Amino acid sequence: MGDQHSCHKRSLATVLCAFLLLCVSFAAFAAPASWYKWKSKIKDAEVCSQTSPGDGWERTAGPYRDGRCEKIKNE
Repeated sequence: MGDQHSCHKRSLATVLCAFLLLCVSFAAFAAPASWYKWKSKIKDAEVCSQTSPGDGWERTAGPYRDGRCEKIKNE
């Protein structure tokens, strides 16, 4: 009975290792998020961000590859 128990442990370890390797392989193909220019609806201000700075902002340009919103994506 002890042999069967250790066999189940090894099987579980193998499945967990395979799952971990699968997760890591998907992460290797992930692309970085795009950057966009956002303009304030309230004051004369513009920022470059990957996500909206808040409710008072609207996206005006993008996507860009860099955090300064200079390199246009797909160029």
